[in-house]
Amino acid sequence: MSDDLVELSEELLDDVVAGMGGSRRDGQVRMVEAVAQSLHNDGHLLVQAGTGTGKSLGYLIPAACWALTEGKRVVVSTATIALQRQIIHADAPRVASAIRDRMGLELKVALLKGWNNYVCLRKAEGGYPEEDALLSRAAGEFGASATGEEVVRLREWSATTDSGDRDDLAPGVSDRAWRQVSITKPECLGTKCPVRDACFAVLARREAEEADVVVTNHSMLGIQSAGTPVLPDTDAFIVDEAHDLADRVTSQLTSALSRGDLAALARTLRRVRIVGTGLESAADGLADALDATPAGRLTQLPADVTDALLRVLGELQQAEEDAKDLPAKQEAELAEKNVVRSRIQSSAETIERLLSDRVAEGQLVPWVGRDTEGRSSIYVAPLDISASLADRLFEGKPAVLTSATLTIGGSFTPMAASVGFTYPSQGPWEGIDVGSPFDHAKQAILYVAAHLPVPQRDGYGSQTLDELLELIEASRGGALGLFTSRRAAEEAAEYVRARTELPILLQGEDQLPNLVGQFADDDGASLFGTLSLWQGVDVPGQTCRLVVIDRIPFPRPNEPLTEARDRAVKARGGNGFMEVSATQAALRLAQGAGRLVRTHHDRGVVAVLDPRLRTARYAEFLLASLPPMWRTTDGEQVRGALARLADGGSSAEA
Repeated sequence: MSDDLVELSEELLDDVVAGMGGSRRDGQVRMVEAVAQSLHNDGHLLVQAGTGTGKSLGYLIPAACWALTEGKRVVVSTATIALQRQIIHADAPRVASAIRDRMGLELKVALLKGWNNYVCLRKAEGGYPEEDALLSRAAGEFGASATGEEVVRLREWSATTDSGDRDDLAPGVSDRAWRQVSITKPECLGTKCPVRDACFAVLARREAEEADVVVTNHSMLGIQSAGTPVLPDTDAFIVDEAHDLADRVTSQLTSALSRGDLAALARTLRRVRIVGTGLESAADGLADALDATPAGRLTQLPADVTDALLRVLGELQQAEEDAKDLPAKQEAELAEKNVVRSRIQSSAETIERLLSDRVAEGQLVPWVGRDTEGRSSIYVAPLDISASLADRLFEGKPAVLTSATLTIGGSFTPMAASVGFTYPSQGPWEGIDVGSPFDHAKQAILYVAAHLPVPQRDGYGSQTLDELLELIEASRGGALGLFTSRRAAEEAAEYVRARTELPILLQGEDQLPNLVGQFADDDGASLFGTLSLWQGVDVPGQTCRLVVIDRIPFPRPNEPLTEARDRAVKARGGNGFMEVSATQAALRLAQGAGRLVRTHHDRGVVAVLDPRLRTARYAEFLLASLPPMWRTTDGEQVRGALARLADGGSSAEA
């Protein structure tokens, strides 16, 4: 049957590619074969597929064939909205059409997101309690409030949208506005909701229950891995953009608590006439204890923080008891009761995590953080999510993880370990690199400015900024500047703008899609930004001919999770720096360098303004994660190559 599945998948691939006017790509064929075999054998597979391989078809075709012929369901998870849309609106319809023509079967594909990603029709109509004194007001009473205007537009949109999906709303709205028309699952009225038959979240789940392939996101995998069932019964998982899985799941499972959160809850309790609560006073006590605690990771909770949390928890438990007596005969009363109980339970669960033995055992990492106005919050996150992914998602099921960047230091093992594939319970796993259709050695130069000083924490000297300016001037724009901090990006933009007539776009000065669009439309423009530009930005062609990376993107050593993971590795006798910091830096570096070559026609330079990529003992480990670009430290050669590219030259070779 494995051979039959492989043969059928290859035939369908030929059909789809021919329908697109394309031709076979060796890497794509290898991927189809490997995914088909992994699905048939219940295997665990890592597939590194370079940009341009066509990896979404490489896994969708065998997944669809396997699902239809075996009566199974496959969940495909992505990290970005753009890829979700590509799959739903382009790739999946092509695959479905080819299957219909060759097999006479109908492929059902559904998109499924978290509950609060869909507009709640009941809430949009005013059927839930007020949020920040906005929701229950008539449209005319919002006045000039920007949030109020967004809410009015959301209400109008909710009456015309077919999906209710926030990501289908253009232009988008602020989180605060979206909260006025969305709810979490625990707040839902369930079967008692009068508009349940039209509920967008319910309809999306019904479609998923009937689908052969369900497209979702990494956050949903995180919720499922934590023990909350949000996905339909699943027979196999395919994770695209898998390099981001562990971070996205960790972020989803991170919770926080602050005085502001508790004060808002106290106002809600007063509104429903749960009186006599000392929650606000307890929240003040927690804020005082957190303010007296240095920001950063907590190896154990200070006694005053523990006492303050226990006091808050006591108030929450009493409020939960009082909430049981709230009336719920009318729809509005039931909605209000659900909201109150959900928010009490959410805060209580965060405190219970903080006070659990898992903190002392090192499984959960707490820390204190402060916002720009100095307000304190306490956070808690899992140290390692690999066991949850292994036990609750991947065990006993086929699982395929793919990305353009999965090898770290030339090895698949770090990535396999981060998602739980290396646990004995998971059985054997395999990692394959199906290559790239691009000739990086001829299309791209990797320039390491080895003569520059090592970047310092407090910024750059003029020598580094002058180097950046000279590169951009030689290239006459067309630079994507990837910086490791917002302050660095702003400093560089200010310096370069003062010394060139070329347009410099800066992340934060406009919406990111607008900036990327302006950059793509102007060969002379350069775009500077931070982490969100390091991955997911796709600007092929002459526009992006120079990618500048300001420094090796190590995580800050005092980041709570980085520090905790480093110590955990050292405790078991490993090298914390290499397994944690260098591994993360290698992945980010590969993602950043990958912004340059997006098609067969792209030519350019990746310039790293950090000499450690040439001189440090870990340099080869980092370089092994990058595409095989032609390497040099000769700035004059590189500037000459950039000048030729700016003049319309077809080669980046120095």
